[in-house]
Amino acid sequence: MLKQTFGVIVSHRSFFPSYHIQDARKDVAALLTKLGHDYVMVSENDTSLGATVTFEEAKVTAALLAKHKDKISGIIVILPNFGEELGVAEAIQRSGLDVPILIQACEDDFDKLSMAHRRDAFCGKISLCNSLYQRGIPFTQTTMHTCGINSTEFSADVQRFAAICNVVKGLKNSRIAMLGARPIAFNTVRFSEKILQKHGISVQTMDLSEVIAAAEAITDDAAKAKEAEIRAYGSICTSISQEKIAKQARLCLAMEQMVDALDCQASTVQCWDSLEKNYGCAACLGMSMMGQNGKPSACESDVTGAVSMLAAKLATGSAPALMDWNNNITGEADCCISQHCSNFPKSFFQSDNLEIGTLDVLGSVLGEDSTFGACKGVVAPGDMTYIKVSTDDTQGIMKMYVGEGSFEAKAVDTKGGVAYCRVPGLQSLMYYICENGFEHHVCFVRGHVADILVEAMGKYMGVKTYKHIGD
Repeated sequence: MLKQTFGVIVSHRSFFPSYHIQDARKDVAALLTKLGHDYVMVSENDTSLGATVTFEEAKVTAALLAKHKDKISGIIVILPNFGEELGVAEAIQRSGLDVPILIQACEDDFDKLSMAHRRDAFCGKISLCNSLYQRGIPFTQTTMHTCGINSTEFSADVQRFAAICNVVKGLKNSRIAMLGARPIAFNTVRFSEKILQKHGISVQTMDLSEVIAAAEAITDDAAKAKEAEIRAYGSICTSISQEKIAKQARLCLAMEQMVDALDCQASTVQCWDSLEKNYGCAACLGMSMMGQNGKPSACESDVTGAVSMLAAKLATGSAPALMDWNNNITGEADCCISQHCSNFPKSFFQSDNLEIGTLDVLGSVLGEDSTFGACKGVVAPGDMTYIKVSTDDTQGIMKMYVGEGSFEAKAVDTKGGVAYCRVPGLQSLMYYICENGFEHHVCFVRGHVADILVEAMGKYMGVKTYKHIGD
């Protein structure tokens, strides 16, 4: 999921020992191959030592990178010694690539500071970063100011950088399917298509009547494979008739076909409550299954929720879930209950044997007969990252908050998909959310990837970003 193709630039300053360049080229190529990534790098026949130093070499490097523009998702700059910052900056700028950039500088050995061995990359990295800063070119740094190419720290930096590149590449020119209009009562999920488009994200709208018509046009025979998939996905309540299961299978299939036909990477559905009234099933199950299969789907026509889910999925390679910040927990200021009806992907639940039943809230109003399709269960414990993207029309910006916490293994006596969440500094986070006009929805994904999302979206996509850190 996170495999990338990197453009690699190795630089050199002529009065430093040249053997460092040859070692660096060999080591970085071996590392990227070991980590499962591809790379594009000038050869020793293209430039002196295969390094980028002079203006002419910068043009050669730029031309090679530009030639592979369609597949390069990031650039890694290696400084075996001080390097030539102008050559690197010119190569990047002239390549025309608008991708994340990782700057690595090799460390000196304290007992090898003679002219025959020294590197001075510690200093050279500062000069290169200054040159890129002057040109308005954003870049990402390694965790340590200097590090060995073969160090465990740099391996981790490359994998983190790969995730950053995956988020940027995946969000730019992404398409979000909006299946149905916003429910009239949900002013909170209003958004600006124009602001999203400014950031390379387009919204493809589809009237809900077309989804319903498509579902009704699917024959039972055509939906049999999807019905089998549903039965394997979870335990269906015994009160649900075969007719209702077949009806749900047609809806799931129609939703998937619509999203694929629109060439979208994520979607949102008007799940409340037109589908239940006009078709007779809930959309949660279809959204859950799409999310589990790599195409996140947000409920209640929350397009920016779908964007949040897509970003989280790109950062981790795993399925995210959209929930409500829903209930306080008495005596636990840093804990809350987050839940939905729900459309959570199967991998979010504590048990593989999730329950597929009727909507609890809408079912009490519309009746169980028209609300089949909810995925119910307790969210499994573990580390999590939360993120919510929003568009702010008043300021004309795309903004987001992000942070980290955990799902706790504690029982919650309520229905639907339920998570017991621990968020350090939860009270100040809630204050920030309310003061800054964010929605009641939030996206969760497993693992801690807040820094990746901040770097990718804040630095490279121009999203106004707030990273929450506990009190």
